[in-house]
Amino acid sequence: MAVLFWSSLFIILYAYFGYPLCLYIISFTKPNRKIETITSRNPNVSLLISAYNEENVIEDKILNSLSLNYPKDLLEIVVVSDASEDRTDEIVRCYIQKGVLLRSYEGRIGKTACLNKAVPLSKGDIIVFSDANSKYDRDAIKHLVKRFNDPKVGLVTGSTKYNSKNPNSISKSVSAYSKIEEITKKLESKIGSCVGADGAIFAIRKQLYQQLKEYDINDFVIPLYIIRQGDRAVLEEDAFCVEELAKGIKGEFKRQARITNRTLRAIFSNIDMLNPFNFGIFSFELLSHKLLKFLIPYFMLMLLITNVFLLTNSSLYSIFLACQLLFYLFGLTGFRDESARQRARLISVPQTFLATNMAILWGWVTYFKGETYTTWSSLR
Repeated sequence: MAVLFWSSLFIILYAYFGYPLCLYIISFTKPNRKIETITSRNPNVSLLISAYNEENVIEDKILNSLSLNYPKDLLEIVVVSDASEDRTDEIVRCYIQKGVLLRSYEGRIGKTACLNKAVPLSKGDIIVFSDANSKYDRDAIKHLVKRFNDPKVGLVTGSTKYNSKNPNSISKSVSAYSKIEEITKKLESKIGSCVGADGAIFAIRKQLYQQLKEYDINDFVIPLYIIRQGDRAVLEEDAFCVEELAKGIKGEFKRQARITNRTLRAIFSNIDMLNPFNFGIFSFELLSHKLLKFLIPYFMLMLLITNVFLLTNSSLYSIFLACQLLFYLFGLTGFRDESARQRARLISVPQTFLATNMAILWGWVTYFKGETYTTWSSLR
């Protein structure tokens, strides 16, 4: 019981704090790579904007894309619409004369299937993947593209900064989590390749794109395919976009559960990439960054159960149990009291952590039930 208790505690702490620390230590053994800016020739770029029923945001996204600081004759803007039923396609057609292309596919085939059709038709040597609700920094494309000066770089991801009209403890918790993810990807990029990409802002060499299964989660599977081909996936810190925080904890729960289901399917479909003899340090990164985090709900349960059985062994276990119960109490208070959750970081952090791991656990349930997800709906 003691071994299970301490092992569970170690893995939980390692997944969130120990792993970035390990990366930081390892990074000292790797030299800093100089990034040369493009001075002679800018590559042709195709910006693919995935959309489904985005009439509320698509015009702002198009205007944002048209204002990007990149040569207009080298930037192809394409809205990839998955059988949108609202005014999305109609709004996009108003900008055709300004060079915006619409590729609308019937039958609600899903984002990944739409990209399988749209990427081969794109003119750019570099493909940038984006979402309809993501507002790019003016220089985002230029920052993404400069990393391809390194011939071994096949994928470059930016990062998302979350904006909230009503800043509160929850938005700060989400932003803190995003910052940890960004730091982790930065360190992974320094020692090898980062695990996964930010689905709202990442770019690849078109020649490296491989057709995906319709249920594949593109911002995780595409990087895996890039790495399989011997190229690197890296983070560009200066490339970023801004999104509004999703509204409603139920919608966020469904989103996280869906991401978990699809990511688990991708991990087990590419289980050989956990073999360090074939994929080196990336196997360590994949295990630590993804798989262990998806196992956290099980280790949380094990930590609580073994703690109860160990109460008579030492007063130390009584302190640990009290801390666990307080953590869960604060988290549950956040579910019950909306105003308290908005005000207090003491409540919002446990609540966000619990909600995330409950969604991950449900993602496991749907995975074992054999459910697959090919389509998505806007949470806005």
